[in-house]
Amino acid sequence: MTKKRILLVDDDAAATGLLKLSLEGTGCYEAKEENVASRVLATGRSFKPDLIVLDVCMPQADGGDVAAKIKKDRTLQDVPIVFLTSIVSEEEAGEKPLMRGGHPFLPKPVNLPKLVRFIEQTLAGKHAPPLSSASAS
Repeated sequence: MTKKRILLVDDDAAATGLLKLSLEGTGCYEAKEENVASRVLATGRSFKPDLIVLDVCMPQADGGDVAAKIKKDRTLQDVPIVFLTSIVSEEEAGEKPLMRGGHPFLPKPVNLPKLVRFIEQTLAGKHAPPLSSASAS
């Protein structure tokens, strides 16, 4: 079985370190951490992730701005993005995935089973943004 490659982007190195260990501990993923928003594109191009987990609030850049840059990059534009945020609580989020800029997001802190389930659903296209009329032609 080929492991899915997950790029973890958050300014909190402890958070990405824990997520990396947890995801790799499942045996299903290879994870790479990036803690500097300005290096996300270079890291993504070299790592070639299947999915990017992206923090919304970072001191150097807004996660939405980073996601927009990713979607403009030819190498990374088709890589799904899942946002993590501490702005919304688990109670506020409810059961359905919330969306930001066409990307699903989960509230922090997130437990491993929920994150893995969300990653797998996103990779399967279940949280994909709808096609716009411009891109459908």
